[in-house]
Amino acid sequence: MGAGHDHQAAVTNAGHRYRGRLWAALLLLAVFTVVQTVAAFGTGSLALLSDAGHMFTDVLGIGMALAAITATRRVAADPQRTFGLYRLEVLAALANAVLLSGVAVYVLIEAVRRLGEPPEVLTGPMLGVAVLGLLANVVAFGLLRKGAQESINLRGAYLEVLADLLGSLGVIGAALVIMTTGWWWVDPLVAVGIGVFILPRTWRLARAALRILVQAAPEHLQVTEVHDRLSAVPGVAEVHDLHLWTLTSGMEVASAHLTMTPDAEVGPVLSAARTALREDFHIEHATLQIEPGASPGACGAVEW
Repeated sequence: MGAGHDHQAAVTNAGHRYRGRLWAALLLLAVFTVVQTVAAFGTGSLALLSDAGHMFTDVLGIGMALAAITATRRVAADPQRTFGLYRLEVLAALANAVLLSGVAVYVLIEAVRRLGEPPEVLTGPMLGVAVLGLLANVVAFGLLRKGAQESINLRGAYLEVLADLLGSLGVIGAALVIMTTGWWWVDPLVAVGIGVFILPRTWRLARAALRILVQAAPEHLQVTEVHDRLSAVPGVAEVHDLHLWTLTSGMEVASAHLTMTPDAEVGPVLSAARTALREDFHIEHATLQIEPGASPGACGAVEW
């Protein structure tokens, strides 16, 4: 039982450890969102506007990540919430993906409209603001990079910042091309490139979040392999009602009924099954119900 609770604590603490970094990234990107938005309308650059819109979703994404972390901490001691509010993290990641997809679609539509008659843009201010935006994204990227390895919520914000960083590079490139060649079409073309770059990554994030919400088995775990491994545990005659799902990022959960052979003992069977799940599949939290074969006294349900 202790291993499961230790793992839950580790998942909960993952967001709290990076709370200060999230706040720093939020404030930094919020300031530059305003700067880029004003500059985009002032210069007439769609590429810069798309980058500003993308940065705005970064701010919203990080804000939702912070809200999910705060809510999880507040309900940790509520006995009616036996799993806390771990799913808020997943909901925040899904909302990030939806917002970012909306921005990408808008930019693509507007870019196609402008390709027929691209307006002139003020390349000097466009370039200067794009460089500042790039620097802001580099700092935010560094703040979120480590936490993205531990939390799907932080990963969503991290991916948005990564995409925005590359988008800033595209805006810088567009400004330089316009300054040297006068080719105004590059501005909407770069905006299209940013939109095309954003969409596949947001869809993958949304797909990962939806898999968790519908309680599908984790992609990296094969249900048949887990079934066969539990069936191979000494003293197990049959495995049924096996379920695998992800509660939140980094926390896989399993439940199963194990029918024992007549001569098996509950303790050794549970210990071996627990070891198999932990060592072979990294599943720390499981509920296993033991069903006796011909041994009526060997019955029970154990959770760890």
